[in-house]
Amino acid sequence: MDTHDFIARYGGVYEHSPWVAERVSALGVDTSDVALLADVMADIVDNAASEQQLELIRAHPDLAGKAQVAGELTADSTAEQASAGLDQCSQEEFERFQALNTAYHDKFGFPFVMAVRDSSRDEILEAFTQRLENDYELEFETALVEIHKIARLRLEAMEQEA
Repeated sequence: MDTHDFIARYGGVYEHSPWVAERVSALGVDTSDVALLADVMADIVDNAASEQQLELIRAHPDLAGKAQVAGELTADSTAEQASAGLDQCSQEEFERFQALNTAYHDKFGFPFVMAVRDSSRDEILEAFTQRLENDYELEFETALVEIHKIARLRLEAMEQEA
């Protein structure tokens, strides 16, 4: 697969961050091995400058946020949030998500990121509440771990579609 095709296929695995696929493309990774591809992509992110990692974290949408309501999420984010029922929040749940999103942004300066596929709204809200107690460094690392989980799930879904 040439560089253009590789980036076209894998550029969205990391939310709004095609630079990950661009760097992996240069390495000539075997794309038939999803686990290897996921590991290499994660390694690229883990070895990026902290400013670029922060941009990656900030590229993620709020959970049950205004972008979801406005229909502005990527197809992957829309499906992931819907799989957790975030598109079916009661008014009370929606307001709680908004309050937690605001508190989280105020404390950390980036959105709460969680691989929500197959999680319930209650589980997500509980994780949100617990992680608000973290310090910045721990939460920054936790967000990257969650982003890697999201990327791996996206790669696995792409493999199943092929």
